Amino acid sequence: MRLGVNVDHVATVREARKGRDPDPVRCAVLAEEAGADQITIHLREDRRHIQDRDLRLLREVVRTRLNQEMAATDEMISIALSVRPDVCTLVPEKREELTTEGGLDVLGGGPRIAEAAKRLREGGVRVSLFIDPDLDQVQASLKAGAQAVEIHTGRYADAPNQDEAAAELHRIADAAALAQKIGLEPLAGHGLDYRNVGPVCRIPSIVELNIGHSIVGRALSVGMLDAVREMIAQMRFRGPGREDPPR
Repeated sequence: MRLGVNVDHVATVREARKGRDPDPVRCAVLAEEAGADQITIHLREDRRHIQDRDLRLLREVVRTRLNQEMAATDEMISIALSVRPDVCTLVPEKREELTTEGGLDVLGGGPRIAEAAKRLREGGVRVSLFIDPDLDQVQASLKAGAQAVEIHTGRYADAPNQDEAAAELHRIADAAALAQKIGLEPLAGHGLDYRNVGPVCRIPSIVELNIGHSIVGRALSVGMLDAVREMIAQMRFRGPGREDPPR
């Protein structure tokens, strides 16, 4: 299973003082050195963390894959077609939210999303849609022209008890299995951390996780290299056919 490391919140700390440090580009290089398979960033319309300069520098230095999360707007599509990340993940975006709160409504925004996906694919950029674990949204993503879906794991991560977490895991697994069956690459992310990543890793259809906040938070204690290596170790140890590590 691949790991995409989201470095947005490195930029969040930097932007608190509008300075130069910490540098998300340097942290991305360290993440790759530690074994990350992809660097993920979200260039938001309000530019609250990642800036245009970060995106362009990352395009120059990233040696694995660069995944640009973005709203399906003309501005963002133009930027993506200019910079040419390897992947663009279309996400919902509200200015007042602290972080992305749910999946993209592909059913409700079909023509707009399909047009964005078409423009990006014609520009040579792979298209993924960030969606809730809903079977209708998976089907709609295929019709919209996506090549992959990133399944929102936030409700699983925030579940107040084991029963609700288990129910949400079933929804994630069903959505991933359907995506794989109809030819979409199943990915997952949001709210995953060192404690809850294991059960998601045991879903056989999912081939990639995108994780940011928990890795950046851990990096404040142990450094980015070790934080990424620890997450990779958790993912490998807790993968299909493995038991949870002893407590």
